[in-house]
Amino acid sequence: MARKSKTTPPFNIMIVGQSGRLQYEALLFAASLRANSLDFKGRLIIAEPQMGPLWKSDPTMDVSVKEALIELGAEIVPFESKHFGQAYPYGNKIEGLSTLPAGEPFVFFDTDTLITGDISTVAFDFDRPSASMRREGTWPEEELYWPGYTGVWKSLYDKFGLEFESTLDLNEPDEYWKRYLYFNAGWFFYRDPAEFGKRFTEWAVELRDNRPDELAVQSLDPWLDQAILPLVIHSFGGGRPGPELDGLDGDVTCHYRMFPLLYARESDRVVEVLEEVATPNKVKKILKLYEPIKRLVYQGRGAKIRDLFDQNDLPRKERQIRNRIKANGFWMR
Repeated sequence: MARKSKTTPPFNIMIVGQSGRLQYEALLFAASLRANSLDFKGRLIIAEPQMGPLWKSDPTMDVSVKEALIELGAEIVPFESKHFGQAYPYGNKIEGLSTLPAGEPFVFFDTDTLITGDISTVAFDFDRPSASMRREGTWPEEELYWPGYTGVWKSLYDKFGLEFESTLDLNEPDEYWKRYLYFNAGWFFYRDPAEFGKRFTEWAVELRDNRPDELAVQSLDPWLDQAILPLVIHSFGGGRPGPELDGLDGDVTCHYRMFPLLYARESDRVVEVLEEVATPNKVKKILKLYEPIKRLVYQGRGAKIRDLFDQNDLPRKERQIRNRIKANGFWMR
C-alpha cells in the first residue's frame, strides 16, 4: 500500500445517511473509520436528504442512529433534493456534495463500505480526481440496434464538449467495455466538492432530460451517475486510479455492497472488521433491528454463506454468487 505523501492535505469524507438499510450501513462505516483510522484528522460528514417535494416519504434517519453516529464523531448535515430525490435515490451522492465545505478536499464513499485500514495513509492527489475501478461491464448494455461502445461513449463526450481519445485504454481491444473510461461510483474524490458537485449535478440532469440519439435504447436508471462520473472526472483532468490508490478497494477500504456478498467473497479481514465493530453493545442494540445484520452477523448465517464459497476461486460473475446464495436460502437485502 502506498504511504501518505507529506504534501497530502487534510480531507473530509462524505457518505449518505437515510432511513432504512443505509442508516445501519452508515453506523458501520463510522464505527470502522473510528476503529481503523486513528490518524484521520478530517470531518466525517453524513449527508441526509430531507422530506420535501421530491421525497414524499420521510428519508431521515432514526434518532437513535443519529445519536450513535454523533457519538462516533460524525456530523449529520441535511440537504434538500432539488433534482432527483425518491425517483432516483442514487442522486443523493450527487446532490449531497452540497453538504461539504467548499474548497476543502473530499473523498466520497458509498455507505455500504467498511474502512479496514488507515485511510490517512492513502496518497490522494486531489488535483487529479479518480474513482473506483471495482466494477463489471454493466453500462452501456449491448443491444441489437445500437452504435456500439465507441458510439455511445463518444456521443457523451461530444455532448459535453470533451476530448474522447485520451480516455481510451489502448491495451484493451476495440469495442470491449474495459477500453472505455468507466468507474464504479463507490468512491471518488477531488479538491473542491462545490465545483465537482455543480458539474456532476448539471451534467446528470442534462443527460437525464436530453440524451443523445445514440443512447436511445440504453437505460439510465440506475446507471445515470456512473455514465456521467467518467465525464466529470475527465473534465477536471483526472482519470483511472494509479497504484498509489491501491488501498482503496484493497487493504484500506471495502465496498461490500450487500451483506450476503460480503460474507461470500470478501477477505477474512473484512469479515473480522464487520464483526468487531458490530460487537459493542451501543452499536449492537441498533444494528440488530436490521434483519440482515441480525441474522448474518449476530445469528451466524454469514458464516454459513462463507462456507459455500472458496474465496480464492469465486464464480466469475456476481450473478452466479447471488444465485448460489439464493439457492441455499440465505439471500437477504
